[in-house]
Amino acid sequence: MFRELDTVVLARDLEGYPLKAGDVGAVVYCYADGKTFEVEFVTGEGRTVAVVTLTEADIRPMHYEEILHVRTLIPA
Repeated sequence: MFRELDTVVLARDLEGYPLKAGDVGAVVYCYADGKTFEVEFVTGEGRTVAVVTLTEADIRPMHYEEILHVRTLIPA
């Protein structure tokens, strides 16, 4: 179960968005069904890349033993 402000990892590439599996986002809203979430993805400078409605199958929790990785954003 995810909560607002949880850090999450995208589980798959998203067509139509410059987002790839492994990108890190933050849950900004949890829908009442408990299975759908608004997730914001930002650049290192804090510019919003996308706010996307995703299901729990599209994201996973960020684990403490994981390390962040940087990649260049290529617009869709």
